[in-house]
Amino acid sequence: MEVERGTPMKVLVAYASRHGATAGIAERIAAGLGAAGLAAEARSISEYFDPAPYDAFVIGGATYMAHVMKDVTAFIKSHEVLLSERPVWLFSSGPLGTDRVDAEGHDVLESARPKEFEKLSGLVHTRGEQVFFGAWDPDAPPGGLAERLMKLVPAAKDALPAGDFRDWDAVDAWAAEIAAALGGVR
Repeated sequence: MEVERGTPMKVLVAYASRHGATAGIAERIAAGLGAAGLAAEARSISEYFDPAPYDAFVIGGATYMAHVMKDVTAFIKSHEVLLSERPVWLFSSGPLGTDRVDAEGHDVLESARPKEFEKLSGLVHTRGEQVFFGAWDPDAPPGGLAERLMKLVPAAKDALPAGDFRDWDAVDAWAAEIAAALGGVR
């Protein structure tokens, strides 16, 4: 896509968030892109808006039980042609805790990659993906079936670590990588 010289690229950081942790990551990415000279804004996928005016996209959502929120998949599929013509990055948030390696020796962030990312990446030819640690407040109102079921089983509530595990340095570093790839102001 041709962008007029001297005009910053317009980047949309579109997100689906159930409790706000993923929204916070999206806002931080948009702020990092803005600091690098890009015209970036974070918007919830649940809002109706026309994505056509944007030059590039960073799209992400909360992940539950190895699946990214359905709004992410729906957004990408409904704008597949537009997105396949422009730079796109995908992100998700969800694993809880701070340990990068699980008891079996697997990278937690790699294992938490949403199952849908394989197909979505192929549809729009993403330039990159990132999984970030998330946050969980066991006292927050449940947002989905799995969360409602967890509220019914007291032992399940204690199985997940509560807290905010978002790694802001990792988010900032990824935003800087995207900004570098887009070249900042043109």
